[in-house]
Parts: sequence; structure tokens; C-alpha cells
Amino acid sequence: MMSVPIAVSVAGSDSSGGAGIEADLKTFSALGVYGACVVTAVTAQNTKGVSAIHAVPADIVAAQIDAVLSDLDVGATKIGMLANASIIEAVDAGLARHASRNVVLDPILAASTGAELLRADAIDALRLLIPRARVFTPNLFEAAALLEVPMAQDESEMCAQAERLLALGAGAVLIKGGHGGGTESVDLLVEGENCARFAAPRVATKNTHGTGCTLASAIAAGLAKGLSLNDAVRDAKAYVTAAIAAADRLKIGSGHGPLHHFFKWW
Repeated sequence: MMSVPIAVSVAGSDSSGGAGIEADLKTFSALGVYGACVVTAVTAQNTKGVSAIHAVPADIVAAQIDAVLSDLDVGATKIGMLANASIIEAVDAGLARHASRNVVLDPILAASTGAELLRADAIDALRLLIPRARVFTPNLFEAAALLEVPMAQDESEMCAQAERLLALGAGAVLIKGGHGGGTESVDLLVEGENCARFAAPRVATKNTHGTGCTLASAIAAGLAKGLSLNDAVRDAKAYVTAAIAAADRLKIGSGHGPLHHFFKWW
């Protein structure tokens, strides 16, 4: 009987398959990790935008957490869309009940099309969840929104914002520069007094739907396999960059299409 690393995604469902739970499970599979899931919301969306959102009742979210974590030997937990404060509280309590380890918290505030995926009145609750995270992974917009400051314009400002977010209690902060400019996409990992730089060439494509979800779930996959955080981030960055570079090989929808999660096989 083969033992395999296991990761769980706690996130919303994307009906078009490009982001959320669907992207996370594809990423886990592509990286050799068995994926389980806790669905926090059901969205009606495609490559052009989000048309409807139904938040799963908090007690059902809690029941899913208990069902999965009481049975499966979960090595890492990726958290994405949480929708509202009651769901955040249910997830926080569930992680505490099961002493969850290797939590990768990706603060999904809005879709790439601008649709709100976390109620504005739930942001304070989200800050209370940050201390559960082995690594917290905001993009430039999310970091600025959480700190109530302008978006970072260079790596020095990115590092300073990551240090402020680190003070909220996460084990580490990975601030993602994909929404920035320049020829490179640079992410900075701040852990303790160290700031590690992960850079990759910026790929010219409109097919980047689900990039943040995929990076966070790839980090969780690495942690589930026993990698150090630095190695998990390095491998995740390389995987996402390759999946973006291969995205134009797929023709999915008429808007912003998904990454090519299975570029090694298809």
C-alpha cells in the first residue's frame, strides 16, 4: 500500500475550473500530492467574470473540516476564499481543534475581474486568522488593503509591507509581485529577519486566471511533501511560471483563461 502526501484546500469553487478549489486540486495532482477539499462558497463564474456567489453555511464548512481532518493525515492546508466572517471563524476554530500544521493562507479579497470575494466587514476577522499561517501569501493589492496603505511600488516597499504583515503573527509572509511592472515577476519571502527574493521572467499572456490560487496550493504541496518553506516557495514559483508560459497552448473561454496545470503531460 502506497503512502502519499496529502493536502487540503479550504476555498471557494470556481465553476469554470480555473481558480479556487478546482485549481488547487489540479495543482496538488500535478505535483504528486493527494488533494482533499473544504468548500466555502459556490461561485458562478467563467473566464469573463463572476456572476453569482453562494456562501456555504458556516456549520457545513465546520463539518467538512472535521470530516477531512479527523480521518486523513493532512500534511498541509491551503486556505483561499472565505467569503464572510462567520466562515473565517469556523475555519479558525476548525484549525485549532485539529492542530493543523503547514497552513498556507492566501487572502482572497477579490477576483481578478474585480468581483468582491470577501465581504468588506470580514477583513478584521481575516487578520485574526493570520497567526494560524505557516506562510501568508498576499499579492500587492491585498497587502495594501490589509495595511490600509498605497500599493507597494518597488521591492523595498514590498519588503517593508511584508514585515508589517509578519507582525500580525504569521510564521512568514510571501508578498507576490505579479501585479507589478517590469520584465520580472518578483515575490519576496520574509521570515524572521530574512527576506528571500524569488524572481521569474514576466510572461506576456492574458491567461493568468487562478495564478494566486495555484501558487499557494503549490507551496502547500511542497510543505506536505516535507520541503522547507524556502524550497516549497522556490519549486512553486517555478511550477507556476511554467504553467503560465504554457497557458496559451489551451483555448479555454473568451476572456482571461486559466494556467496550464498539466503542461508536463498534455
